[in-house]
Amino acid sequence: MSDRALSISQHLLELRRRMTTSAIFVAVATGVSFVFHQQILKFLMVPAQGFAGIPEGQPIYTELTEFLGIAMKVSLLSGLAISMPFILFQLVMFVAPGLSPGERRYLYTLLPVSMLSFALGAAFGYRILFPPAVSFLLSFGNEIATPYIRIGNYANLMISLLFWMGVVFETPVVLFFLSRIGVVSHEFLKSQRRYAVVVAFVLGAIITPTFDPINQTFVALPIIVLYEAGVWLAKLGGRQRRRAIEKGLELDTKQ
Repeated sequence: MSDRALSISQHLLELRRRMTTSAIFVAVATGVSFVFHQQILKFLMVPAQGFAGIPEGQPIYTELTEFLGIAMKVSLLSGLAISMPFILFQLVMFVAPGLSPGERRYLYTLLPVSMLSFALGAAFGYRILFPPAVSFLLSFGNEIATPYIRIGNYANLMISLLFWMGVVFETPVVLFFLSRIGVVSHEFLKSQRRYAVVVAFVLGAIITPTFDPINQTFVALPIIVLYEAGVWLAKLGGRQRRRAIEKGLELDTKQ
């Protein structure tokens, strides 16, 4: 009983140590990001093509603390993004001792793949989706009203779009993992294709900052393609799961 209590205590101490280390890393990365917050904000404004279509060619802020608040928010999110590999490494090191060799192998493989998928999704939103969306929003109705874009509104919209596109690009990885552990099957995912198409266009309408069906289609089509990739990976994951089960049964038979 005492050995068990000591073991739990050690695990809690290790968890606290890793969380403290991660928090310090995030704080340092956030501080560094705040030093370069102007460069980060300018980077986020690139898809808007310099706001050439609005007066002064740059966004505005209408509240005394608005720019400071958005600078701190962007710095914090940038710090989290920079720290994510380190945080995931700490997480892996904490849970790895309790996993089987096979589970650790999949964990070590899927984590970097997941991060790469998220980065690709954010890059897609930044380079492909956001520029035409901003162009549409700035040109729509400019004969009637003059656009004065608030920096807070623009930055929040940009960050939200990059985040959700990154999440969407995680779809194949998630479907592979779920099939590998037996939660979903390739056959089930194939039968849900028609619903996946509907969900893709619903997500396109939610994620896209415009009501333009062309921009919404730009979001929906990659989601559909990613779902199909997830279906194929689910087939692969299910096959690997069956092989692992068969090997387990063979070992049990030999024993």
